[in-house]
Amino acid sequence: MSLEVLTAGPMLTVQDGGRKGLRRFGVSTAGPMDGPAMALANALCGNAPEAAALEFAGMGGSFSASCPVRFAVTGGDCDIRIAERRILPGESHRLNPGETLKVGAMKDAVWGYIAFAGGISVPLALGSRATHLRSGLGGLDGRALRAGDILPLGKDEAADRCLRPASPLPSAVGSPIRIVLGPQDDYFDAEVIARLTETEFTVTPQRDRMAMVLGGAELPAARGHDIVSDATVPGSIQVPGSRQPIVLMAESQTTGGYPKIATVISADLPRLAQLPVGTRFRFAVVSRDEGEIVWLAHAKALRAALADLQAKPEGLLQSEYLLSCNLIGGVVGPEKIVPVASFVGRGAE
Repeated sequence: MSLEVLTAGPMLTVQDGGRKGLRRFGVSTAGPMDGPAMALANALCGNAPEAAALEFAGMGGSFSASCPVRFAVTGGDCDIRIAERRILPGESHRLNPGETLKVGAMKDAVWGYIAFAGGISVPLALGSRATHLRSGLGGLDGRALRAGDILPLGKDEAADRCLRPASPLPSAVGSPIRIVLGPQDDYFDAEVIARLTETEFTVTPQRDRMAMVLGGAELPAARGHDIVSDATVPGSIQVPGSRQPIVLMAESQTTGGYPKIATVISADLPRLAQLPVGTRFRFAVVSRDEGEIVWLAHAKALRAALADLQAKPEGLLQSEYLLSCNLIGGVVGPEKIVPVASFVGRGAE
């Protein structure tokens, strides 16, 4: 059982839950930029939340499979087609041999995920299949995927059914990105610390899986922009001599020599990663204890959402399924009602 990459979108890589517990040895965690989105894609296919899937930036590409397989695309709204038939993101579908899956551009998000039932079964490297691009570790030869690559699929041991969420997943879109001050916030004057929450920051084009540079405000360090290198984590906000804050992401280095003014809490880091270039946002300071409480609530809500997936009808569309899809966004007069036949003729759009 295998998957062939026919065309590859930007930064298309194999990712799983990442390499845990190795940062003290200088090994980056890697793994997904948006963990909850990857977990949802896997759950929709009957996989474990941290099974290996495909991650892409902006546009997915096209794929074919050597055997019938269920798949799901998550991360945001995007154009997904099988043989020019448009299908929905956020639920699982079937791909048969001879068919081509095309995953187009993301809308209002950056990172997308494509999971396949059984998971991507490339060899483990230090206990993980996650690709770390800068060190060439994991995934397929430690690199981004390209046209012609063949990926093995694991055995699908889940129930043979397609799934969708029973209700919309929790979202905090538009809310401030929460941070905990430190560990080197004492390198900055009180006025600069205040800028963190009083200023709108902007997502710049200088971003990848390692880090993202923010614009909108400079953060000068009164005690200088160099420290003795110490540990970093995904979410660390470093401030180098340019005075532009840099937020470390999934593929970040394990140590750094710039003062870290604050750290993005784990629950909000995926949301920051998904902000498109040019987006303006604000930070909000919380305590360490508050950050932990938010994380526990976030993890509990995600577990509940993944446990609440339901089987979706397949084959001939039924009225109960069409009504549950909320195909009409508001109340209209009788003269504007579209005949049901027009929906059926277009398929499950």
